[in-house]
Amino acid sequence: MEKRLILALDVETKEKVQLLVRELKSIIKIFKIGPYLFTRYGPKIIEIIQKEGGKVFYDAKFYDISSVIEKSAEIIGEMGIEMFTLHTLGGSQMMRRAVEAAKNKQEGIKVLGVTILTSLDSLILKKELGIEKDLKDEVIHLASLAKESGLDGVITSAYETENLRQIFGKDFLLIVPGIRPSFKNKGEQKRVATPREAIQRGADFLVIGRPITRAKNPFKTTCRIIQEIGGEEFEKYYC
Repeated sequence: MEKRLILALDVETKEKVQLLVRELKSIIKIFKIGPYLFTRYGPKIIEIIQKEGGKVFYDAKFYDISSVIEKSAEIIGEMGIEMFTLHTLGGSQMMRRAVEAAKNKQEGIKVLGVTILTSLDSLILKKELGIEKDLKDEVIHLASLAKESGLDGVITSAYETENLRQIFGKDFLLIVPGIRPSFKNKGEQKRVATPREAIQRGADFLVIGRPITRAKNPFKTTCRIIQEIGGEEFEKYYC
């Protein structure tokens, strides 16, 4: 079960990153970094996580013209990371070129598409972004485009996971952020689910950040989340 948890490192310093990876690498294998940490520290932050024994999920959310993303994906493929993201709204050409460039450098790297952010809901989608399609239908459409373009999977909320699993089967990765344990509030996220709910709906990986990074005892909190998912035997052995 520990292989299905991804820790979103929503922290401000490389020292905090090091502490969290050291403390949690026995029960969490993949650590996600986003724009804040990468902007502050650059590729060095990826090296820090790797040296501490963690695998890296770079949530880059690339979104630009195809030639720019192609070159960026090629560099990402040289970094030895586990997975990275780009926006499916960039279109099929951008996605195809990114996949080819990254996998030419690192065959096993996973390229994932961002569909609709879990901080958005149907009202924002229509009133602010001008997308009239139902939110779930839009997510399915973007996921279909991602699969056709050669992506390994998508980032999606737990609300759409069950439909996507039925449509795309077991070989398409579904990574679900917006996870809030039953003992925590939902924060900024709108389309949220508990860890157990997300797994039951078909998630391959769960992305969890602040409920762990801001906990007084991140290790015990992680163990509690594992237990909530249903990994009691694992929890007893490691925690």
